[in-house]
Amino acid sequence: MSENEGNAGDAGKRTRLILAALPLAIFLGLALIFWTQLNSGRDISEIPSALIGTKAPFRDLEPLAGATKDGTPVPALTAQTAAGKLTLVNFWASWCVPCRQEHPVILALSKDPRITVVGVNYKDGSENALRFLGELGNPFSAIGLDPVGKMAIDWGVYGIPESYLVGPDGTILYKRVGPFDDKSLKDGLYPAIEKALGTPAAGG
Repeated sequence: MSENEGNAGDAGKRTRLILAALPLAIFLGLALIFWTQLNSGRDISEIPSALIGTKAPFRDLEPLAGATKDGTPVPALTAQTAAGKLTLVNFWASWCVPCRQEHPVILALSKDPRITVVGVNYKDGSENALRFLGELGNPFSAIGLDPVGKMAIDWGVYGIPESYLVGPDGTILYKRVGPFDDKSLKDGLYPAIEKALGTPAAGG
């Protein structure tokens, strides 16, 4: 075997070793990133949004026909629904198990006179959505249908339930990924409401 053939063989072996080790190196790198995030002490559900501080990208959505609140028909969610009001926009669906778990909290928030709670029904069926609200109660003063998720894309929704606090001027002030719990209310939503209004939020 010539010297050139030997060098080529050594180079081939090194290439194969590098290719074999590459997946392990990638795995270890990702594992280090995940470990760092998990041990950072941050609430990973409080995902930052590039839209915080920008105008909420409302769309004029179709209403959930037949939806009522206290026996009164619920209007569609439009760009004008939240105008001049501190508004909590909740993305939800009847097929979403965490949405069902969160629903009592959303009902309670809808009783806070300082905020308006509106819903975006995400990739759902009207009959199932109406059944969900009929069983658990309707906290929404307006509901819009987002059957293919266009508005969810505009808002940068990661997964439902997901909620956004929108100021009276239409600016997104706060984002919550996942269902609300006592901690996220106390440490996240209530302080955002308090800051927006300059007074303590009810229940905060």
